[in-house]
Formats: sequence, C-alpha cells, structure tokens
Amino acid sequence: MTSTVIYEGDLRTVAQHNASGTRIETDAPVDNHGKGERFSPSDLVATSLGSCMMTIMGIKARDLDLDLKGTRIEIQKTMKSDPRRISGISLTFHLPTGLKLSEKDRKILQLVAETCPVINSIHPDIDVQVNFNWQTVVEKAI
Repeated sequence: MTSTVIYEGDLRTVAQHNASGTRIETDAPVDNHGKGERFSPSDLVATSLGSCMMTIMGIKARDLDLDLKGTRIEIQKTMKSDPRRISGISLTFHLPTGLKLSEKDRKILQLVAETCPVINSIHPDIDVQVNFNWQTVVEKAI
C-alpha cells in the first residue's frame, strides 16, 4: 500500500505515506466551498507534475555530473467547470545562472523532464505548457 487518506471533516483530508510516515494535508479551495488553507487535491496534481519532472531531471543531471540545485519551478494550474476539472498546467523552470550547460545537455534534460511518469499519466485533454529559462538567476527560496 502506498498511502492512506483520512477525511478529517470540514473538507480537509490528511494523506500519509505509509513507508515514511510523511503527511500531506489538503483543503478544498475557496472557489469550491473550502477554506483554501492547504493545497487542494488538484493543486497536488499540478505540483506532482513539477516535482516528477524535476526529480527525473535530477537523476539525469547526476549521470551527466551536473548540479541542478536551486532550480525553481513556477506552476500555474487552470480549472474548468462543467464538469469541474483541470484544463491546463503551465510550468516555468528557472535554472541557476552559473550553471554551464551545453545545448546537448539542455536538450537531454528537457527531454527527460517531458517524459516523466506523471506527465505520461496526465489526460491528453489537459493542456500542459513547459518553459525552460536556462539562464535565470534563482534567488527565491520556498
């Protein structure tokens, strides 16, 4: 079993990763009767895509003896109604300025990111836009 989700009431859930005990809380968003105090489940879908792409890039970067530490991804999720669903996910990668990448390295990293397991699991009706800013200063911390 991967995880367990418990409904705490008031449109909040707590998910627990069974192997590590790590917990994630979710709330329904304000525009859907919730408090919006936590990630919504659909926020997690979009965020999972960014995390998966970055993880796969990190694996390949390690193979290429590159350090992607400090890379930041800005993620925008767009919703549609009737039925309510995710209609688009936009991801903008900001890679560290000091990172020296050849054109070949860039193409390899972009290819592996765009073939991660999560992106391959997203319904084709969801418009996924990915932009890589290869020479951007990364200063914002989470």
